[in-house]
Amino acid sequence: MLDLFLVRPESSVTSSGIVQGVSDHQTVILEVEWEDWCREPHVERIVPVYNKTDVSGLQTFLRNKFVVWASNGNSVEEIWNNFKKIIYEGIERFVPHKILRKISDLENYNKEIKRLKSKVRKAYNRRNLGVHCTEKMKQLSKQLLAAKKSANEAFLKSILSKEGKC
Repeated sequence: MLDLFLVRPESSVTSSGIVQGVSDHQTVILEVEWEDWCREPHVERIVPVYNKTDVSGLQTFLRNKFVVWASNGNSVEEIWNNFKKIIYEGIERFVPHKILRKISDLENYNKEIKRLKSKVRKAYNRRNLGVHCTEKMKQLSKQLLAAKKSANEAFLKSILSKEGKC
């Protein structure tokens, strides 16, 4: 049996080797240098929700800290740093935060797919309202699958066209 490995660019393969495996099978080990600049990683972020701020608590906090801030500092830089420290502390204490999760959509998803996903979810939630709603959900699901397939093909074509770059 022959294992075939396709790697582009070929120069990214630094070494290869064969290791004894189970019974008469052998394992192939490839060392490859991957470049991460082709994709941007999506990370979780903590975002303040300013519209849900405890305004009265923040006002009281800032009034109490004003005396300390006004009398503390010898230079403009020191006064500015103290001011920022007080503001950040107030935000941390009185402004709730939410976590924005990683985006679960694939790289090849475009606006059309995201729009169809939203429509399918809405139709799914309404599917029990009648046969018409169920048929609408099935129709939208088929459109979504077709859009995903064509977007995936276009994405793979674009990746293959960048053979030396990515």
